[in-house]
Amino acid sequence: MATNLLLDDKLIIQAQKAGHHKTKREAVTMALKEYVARRKQLKIIDLFGNIDFDNDYDYKKARRR
Repeated sequence: MATNLLLDDKLIIQAQKAGHHKTKREAVTMALKEYVARRKQLKIIDLFGNIDFDNDYDYKKARRR
């Protein structure tokens, strides 16, 4: 999908240098992938304290199945 964006050229150049990307497209794609991954990590952090653990769970027994 072709998209036209007005991006800060200095920022794109910095991203290309920092990530050793050959093209602007490569730099933007990697930045978007990292952004999405980071947002997914933040969702996982929200789960801390919300999951109940079974203290009697035997992980070694479960491996033998």
